[in-house]
Amino acid sequence: MLVIVAPGQGAQSPGFLRPWLEDPTFASRLEWLSVVAGVDLAHYGTEADAEAIRDTRVAQPLLVGTGLVAALELFPHPHDAFDQIGAVAGHSVGELAAAAGARVMTAEQAMVLVRERGLAMAEAAAATPTGMTAVLGGDREDVLATLERHGLTPANDNGPGQVVAAGTTAQLAALADDPPTKARLTSLSVAGAFHTHHMSPAVDRLAHLARSVSVHDPRTAVISNRDGQVVHDGTEVLRRIVGQIASPVRWDLCLETMSDLGVTGVLEMPPAGTLTGIVKRNLKGVETFALKTPDQLDDARAFCARHGEGSLIASTPTWRMVVSPSKGLFYRAAEADVDDLPAGTVIGRVASTRDSVDVPAAHGGQVVEWLVEDGDPVAPGQPLLRLHPTGSAS
Repeated sequence: MLVIVAPGQGAQSPGFLRPWLEDPTFASRLEWLSVVAGVDLAHYGTEADAEAIRDTRVAQPLLVGTGLVAALELFPHPHDAFDQIGAVAGHSVGELAAAAGARVMTAEQAMVLVRERGLAMAEAAAATPTGMTAVLGGDREDVLATLERHGLTPANDNGPGQVVAAGTTAQLAALADDPPTKARLTSLSVAGAFHTHHMSPAVDRLAHLARSVSVHDPRTAVISNRDGQVVHDGTEVLRRIVGQIASPVRWDLCLETMSDLGVTGVLEMPPAGTLTGIVKRNLKGVETFALKTPDQLDDARAFCARHGEGSLIASTPTWRMVVSPSKGLFYRAAEADVDDLPAGTVIGRVASTRDSVDVPAAHGGQVVEWLVEDGDPVAPGQPLLRLHPTGSAS
C-alpha cells in the first residue's frame, strides 16, 4: 500500500526549487501556476531568502504549486498514479495539493484557493500578535494540560511527543516560563497561530469562495487532517479543507489510518523530509521516500511501483460507491433497507473502540449491491455499497 503525502508550511527552504527549474517542462508548468496564483513561484523558490518565503502569502502557493508540478514529473501519465496510489494526505495547506492530486478539484482551482487562503490567513494573523511553538517530548497528558492552562491550542498533533502549541505571543511566553515537565520547546518561524480560532476570519473568506468551486469525488482515498477519516465525497473534502484553517491538524490520527490501511510505503512530495521523518518515528517498518530533487525521480518511480497496488475506489466509478470512513465494525441502518436511497441517507455506522461514525450516501441512487454484511469488520476506504445514480452526480 502506497500513500503519497504533501507537506505543510514550514517545509520550504531558500533555493529548494533550483534543480527542479532546470527542467523546461517543470519551469513552464510552474510559470502557469504562478500566473494563476499571482505569485512568482520561480523567484521565491530560487532567489528569495528565508524571511521572504516565510510570508504566508508566499509560502502556501509555493508549496502547493511545487507539489502539483512535481506530481506530474513523478507520474507523467496521471492514470498510472491511480493504478499505484492507495491513499493521499496533506499536512495543513498540503491538503489542497493532495485534493487536487486525487482529482477533487483542478490544479487551477487549488491555486486560486491557496492564494486566497494565504492572503486571508496573513490578514487574520496581523490582527493579533500570535505564533506557534513546537513542544517535543514530555508526557502527553501533561503537555495537553499545560497548554490548556496557558490558554493555548494544540494546533498540530503530529504523534507521540510532537505537539505544536499556538496562541498569542503572551501565552507562548508564559509557556516558555512554565513548560511541561521533560519537554523541549522550539519557536516556529510562522506568521501566526494557524489552526486556531484566531484564523476564523480566514475560514469565512474561504467558505464564501468555496461555494463557486465545482468538485468531483476523489479518485483515490483522501485522509482528512480533521480526524484521520477517509473522505469520499468531493464536497465534504472541500468543506473540511476550509474548516481546517481554524481547527487543529490531527496528523496523529492520519498516521493511525495509514496503519489501518496497511501502508508499506510513504512518499513525500517536495520540499520533502518533514512528514517522512514523522512517519519513520511513528510507523515502524514502513518504508519512506523523501522526494527532494529531480535526480531522485527514477528511484521514486521504482519506490511507487514496489509499494503501489492502487485504490479500491479508483477501480470502480466513484459516484457508485459508498466507502467506510474509518476502521471498525459496520452496522447497517434500517433506513438503508430500501431500493432507492435519497441523497444524504445514512446507510449505517462504523463503530470502533474510539468512536462511532455515521456513513451517508452523499449522492443517493438505486441500490445495486451491498458489499458488506451487518457487523462486518471494515477498513478505511473500503467500499460498502454500490449505487446506480438516479440523478446528477458530482
